[in-house]
Amino acid sequence: MNHPPLHLLPGRKSEDIEKSAAVDLASRTTSAENVSGLGAPIPIPPKLSRWNRTIESLSGLEARGITRVLPAERHEASLSRYIQMALLWFSANVTANNLAVGMLGPLVFHLGFLDSAMCSVFGILLGASATAYMSTWGARSGNRTMVVARYFMGYWPAKLTTFLNMILMVGYGVIDCIIGGQILSAVSGGGMSIVVGIVIVALISWLVAVFGMTIFHVYERWAWIPQLIVLFILVGSAGPSFNSSLQSIGDSGAVTAGRLSFFSLQLSVPASWAAASSDFYVYYPETTKSWKCFAMTLTGLFLSFCFVNLIGIGLGSGVATNAVWEEANDVSAGALIVAGFDGLKGFGGFCGVIVALGVISNNIPGTYAAALGCQVLGRYGKMVPRYLWVCVIVLIYFVCAIAGREHLYTIFQNFLALMGYWIMIFVSIVLEEHTIFRPRLGFDWTAWEDKKRLPFGFAALTAFLVGWVGAIIGMAQTWYIGPVAEKIGGIGADIGTWL
Repeated sequence: MNHPPLHLLPGRKSEDIEKSAAVDLASRTTSAENVSGLGAPIPIPPKLSRWNRTIESLSGLEARGITRVLPAERHEASLSRYIQMALLWFSANVTANNLAVGMLGPLVFHLGFLDSAMCSVFGILLGASATAYMSTWGARSGNRTMVVARYFMGYWPAKLTTFLNMILMVGYGVIDCIIGGQILSAVSGGGMSIVVGIVIVALISWLVAVFGMTIFHVYERWAWIPQLIVLFILVGSAGPSFNSSLQSIGDSGAVTAGRLSFFSLQLSVPASWAAASSDFYVYYPETTKSWKCFAMTLTGLFLSFCFVNLIGIGLGSGVATNAVWEEANDVSAGALIVAGFDGLKGFGGFCGVIVALGVISNNIPGTYAAALGCQVLGRYGKMVPRYLWVCVIVLIYFVCAIAGREHLYTIFQNFLALMGYWIMIFVSIVLEEHTIFRPRLGFDWTAWEDKKRLPFGFAALTAFLVGWVGAIIGMAQTWYIGPVAEKIGGIGADIGTWL
């Protein structure tokens, strides 16, 4: 996945195809779109075009946006690049925000250690499988995930899923900034405000995401190592206080409702990458084995999510018996994570800083995918360079994180499950179209921006909207409980994903 500069590949001329494709796009996009029936040409001011070429000529900056990566522009497949697939997803998700998701089992859904662990492992497996399946389309097509969606949803309905995916990625940016800020604030003993921590996380995320694919892959290739080390240290430090005998609270109906809701939440989190997963595989050749792509993506997601969620469940279970952890949890989820390092004194604070900065690994791919989504929305969005959209996305989730910094658990409980509904509807439509309706027809990937050659999407849009009806009557959020959901356990259970 981490591809070398193309001029280093055998048989290549000394040129950066990522940059040349984008620079050509800046000068030719309008006429190309006019030919493909996408509307009248959009004039580009000469001064703006020159300024854009200067920025995109910076060393290491990816200039390519959503333009399809042609087969001749891709690198060769190799064992190391298949391994990089797993490392990418492991690095992006062995992070503190997923620790906090695990805590929700004991702390919000009142489940015991075993119930929480079982819901977590099996929910992660199912959700990660959805993302792994969607990741296979990147190498096949050379197109980003939301461009691929045009072939299944139709040109215009795909804009709806693109917009929803942008909201999802921005939401994760908000969560990452908040949890990172909470941890940094807790490490400083409250001397540094959460706002300052949010600034640090957002700034570093912006710096890496704005440069794009090359630096992103280098960062993700190594970022997991310190994270894994400090998380093992956390297990050694906090493990003795994990309450593995903790039992679920409530009658059988309430426990069942809690299990269903937490299982659905655990499914939603890894599945949320499904609408972006192929974005990072577009430089793999068309000959890439789909089963290998699926297996390596699933491996990276499953191992990372299981590891950190089980630690989070352990921390959450210990709150009931550890007064120090209970006090820390009253402050924030980040403070509870830092409390797990308490026995290590100053070194524990250092470990807390590493955990806090680890959320940047999770934030970068989401920021990158959201910026690409801005270009997929239409030809006006496509005219704006990817790096400028990154700046806009980072600014949006920075402001939202500042506003919502005191409500992390509420954001987790409501936002993640809510976003999981549309993801599973979308994946189901793609899977059915692929395996039932057109298993042998194939796809013309050169038609990626020609709405005349892409499907209208009436059937897909209808199926998508009908799916939302099921989600609405089955959802259970703090602000709304559907008529079907409220009949489960007396308190309501979130089954919107299944309906």
